Amino acid sequence: MTVGRSSLLLEQVEPDPSEWRQMDAFSDRHVFQTREWLSFIEAEQKADPVVCAVKAGSSTVGYFTGLVVRHFGVRILGSPFPGWSTGYMGFNLENGISRREAVDALVRFAFGPLQCAHVEVRDRYLDSSAAQRLGGTVHDFATFEVDLRGSEDEIFGRMTSACRRCIRKAQKVGVVIEEAGDVEFADEYQEQLQDVFAKQSLRPTYGVERVRALIEHLQPTGRLLLLRARNAEGKCIATAIFVVHGRMMYFWGGASWRQDQILRPNESIFWYAMRYGKREGAEVLDMGGGGDYKRKYGGDELIVPHVVRSRIRGLQTMRELARQLHDPGGILNRVARIARRSV
Repeated sequence: MTVGRSSLLLEQVEPDPSEWRQMDAFSDRHVFQTREWLSFIEAEQKADPVVCAVKAGSSTVGYFTGLVVRHFGVRILGSPFPGWSTGYMGFNLENGISRREAVDALVRFAFGPLQCAHVEVRDRYLDSSAAQRLGGTVHDFATFEVDLRGSEDEIFGRMTSACRRCIRKAQKVGVVIEEAGDVEFADEYQEQLQDVFAKQSLRPTYGVERVRALIEHLQPTGRLLLLRARNAEGKCIATAIFVVHGRMMYFWGGASWRQDQILRPNESIFWYAMRYGKREGAEVLDMGGGGDYKRKYGGDELIVPHVVRSRIRGLQTMRELARQLHDPGGILNRVARIARRSV
């Protein structure tokens, strides 16, 4: 199916293995657009993958990746949608192709042949000023990016002096970082994550089943890095999950036991991950969102626009409710925290 009024059109496709390889070769490609990640979201969210060729006349100049879900009976195209544990999706485009025009064509496609009433897209390379000209609502997704292109000494030197001391301390007290691949990892990670959230009287926004599903779908690809930190006695005291594809490595999640954080396993895990990503050819480590504690790793702050468009009045309110359900700092979690303190 094809629709459009400008120079760019979207045409839904069902890629064969050779076309998946062609898409994976785009320089702006990242792991959240791969076939395996779509399978992970499809299984977790009961969503239908949507892959489109971006057409300029008869030529294919890029691709779009997203999924359709139903909420309250409404068809929603997410690329991605809140709660999917997915950093970015959006487009892979040839040089010189306008991302603003591509998003504009996507909205028409979503509201037309795809019969969706709501669409969201967070494209890693969409310019914020261009996003503002698209209409609808634009939310800012803040993160940090650590440049991995220099030498290890240069990467280490960009960290704060306090962060470097933490890494040296962990080495001195016998903390060891290892790559994991065993089935027990998901349970260890989730138990530590619950401990992290409990510090703020919160609960994790997803369960261990999501971690297991992630490992099931991504581990065979070689794009998943599971790290475990052990103390001198061999106890697992921290865990972290990274994904990597092409030029970008992404921090998906991390956790540690509160009583063992004095040994500084988290800083050591990030340092191990940076060196791993560099060896794998990644040029940047995306820290997976904002947070002052991430500044110490020497990254630059980055704002990525998240474009939201709706055809039906009131869907924005429903969308905000969905966001609050998955936001540890959102109002619903704050109310729940107050309620737990009152009993």
